[in-house]
Amino acid sequence: MKIEGSIEFQVVERTPERVVAEMPILPGILNPYGSVNAGAILWFADVTATILVLGPSRPTEGMAGFPLCITLNANFISNQKEGTFKAVSTFVKKGKSVSVVRTIVYGKSDRLIADVTTNHVAAKPHDHA
Repeated sequence: MKIEGSIEFQVVERTPERVVAEMPILPGILNPYGSVNAGAILWFADVTATILVLGPSRPTEGMAGFPLCITLNANFISNQKEGTFKAVSTFVKKGKSVSVVRTIVYGKSDRLIADVTTNHVAAKPHDHA
């Protein structure tokens, strides 16, 4: 059995303290019930948080300092079947070795979809987690 999906999003705001991104709900991220797969929501939240921790840096393969996620805690509150999700990532703690980010994912009419907290550590060159 082959299963395919496609996830895309765009960053609409990026400051040193906050990143906002928007993800269209495409058929490739829906579960059999017709709502967005939890993994797609987590991926969206995690990548948005990673962009925040990266700051102005552009990621490159094997780069030192890439913010690897070491802990992820997610609470799924709601879901939807069409439209767009918006993720807002802000720092809980901006540290030299560990950063903690809270990402809230919103749906239509700012409905709360998920509340995700991630802890990130800076990777050493060529770390493979």
